[in-house]
Amino acid sequence: MITIIFPVLNERLRLKSGVTRTVKYLESISFDDYEIIIVDNGSEDETPQIAAGLCKKYDKVRYEQISVRGVGAAFRRGVALSHGEIVGYMDIDLSTNIRHLGEAIHIFNQHPEIAYINGSRFAKQSRTRGRKWYRKITSQGLLILLKYILGMKSTDAICGFTFVRRKTAVSLVKGCSRDNGWFYMIEFLLRAEKRGVNILDYPVEWQEDYNTTVKILKTICNYMVHIARLFVEFRIRKHI
Repeated sequence: MITIIFPVLNERLRLKSGVTRTVKYLESISFDDYEIIIVDNGSEDETPQIAAGLCKKYDKVRYEQISVRGVGAAFRRGVALSHGEIVGYMDIDLSTNIRHLGEAIHIFNQHPEIAYINGSRFAKQSRTRGRKWYRKITSQGLLILLKYILGMKSTDAICGFTFVRRKTAVSLVKGCSRDNGWFYMIEFLLRAEKRGVNILDYPVEWQEDYNTTVKILKTICNYMVHIARLFVEFRIRKHI
């Protein structure tokens, strides 16, 4: 079984479409061994009502509300609730082409040695469309910092498409901080690399979402604080 986590916050415009497209895609490839968990981290719009309707319509869809905001908190809760041997998350806008979900399922089935699939917008074979110039600059800047300060090997850190064997995911969650925001997913990847987890850096087709709610300046400041925190931790461990 595969568990697909959708972290959502005020997603009344995209929730129904994202879940419905995912269900229909899985039906189209004749795959029914899955569960979808919508983890709502503080919505104040009609997201809960829309999610309730989706749960009623699809028996493999579940909905969970948590009291704190943030993708990191939502992902942790989704992992805790998951039943699949494979667990991961996608952005509800499906910026990453949905066909990569089927490819990921196939890869895990055919290659038991692979424990982690990390979607990448910046691998050589990746294709991205509609990326705004200032988001390209901030993304590349972040990658440079992660590579040179924290030694990241992967070509992307937060594509919005991550799937991991559940045993590995649970272990990584235990070893990560309790950060609730987006940086949690970066830390999750970095700790997997430090542990020597077999990670497949997977090129994807990706479309910019023009309705994103990410606040760039606030996010950058938050990332810098966490990069400094991990730099100190990794450096101390290296010298122990």
